[in-house]
Amino acid sequence: MRLRDAPGVFKDRGSDLGPEDAVMRRLAPRGLGPALQKMTAGLAPPTLLGRVQKVWPQAVGEALAQRARPVSERAGELVLECEDAVWAEEIRLMSLELLEQLNAALGEGAVASIRTVSGGTRKRR
Repeated sequence: MRLRDAPGVFKDRGSDLGPEDAVMRRLAPRGLGPALQKMTAGLAPPTLLGRVQKVWPQAVGEALAQRARPVSERAGELVLECEDAVWAEEIRLMSLELLEQLNAALGEGAVASIRTVSGGTRKRR
């Protein structure tokens, strides 16, 4: 039996409404994803470093992103902290290609140069 068909449901309200006059509206449950995306979008600082960190794995590839990470930026110079000296040198040699890929993802001229430092990056699994 539905609630609106139950006897006496509408008598407690003190009205002459019958079951056919009752309209109960409920909003359907909403997903949490869109609300979280809207909230977290404002958490990242609107800096060049924040933008680079957001696109880093897609722009340079997952293998390189696991061995180097953007740690600072000043006046268009991006500093990458590398897993070791070998990767720092490899990335230094690839810097022109990486600049093209990053600027394609961020907008032309966003990053002017790349500097690498070795050590300190923890291995990620």
